[in-house]
Amino acid sequence: MHDQFDVTLEDSDLLGEVELTTSLIIAASESDDHLSSDEIDQILGVVPEPRHES
Repeated sequence: MHDQFDVTLEDSDLLGEVELTTSLIIAASESDDHLSSDEIDQILGVVPEPRHES
C-alpha cells in the first residue's frame, strides 16, 4: 500500500544554503578570533569583482 505522506522533498537551493552556513559555523568554531570579511568571502566562494580604473 502506498503511503501518500511518505514523500521525499529536495530543495537544491536550501541544501546549498545549509552547506554554506555549515561551512561558516565550522570555520568560526575553529577560529580563535572573529572571521574577517575576506575569510568569510573565501569560505562562501565569493569572487571579488575586478577593479576598473577610472
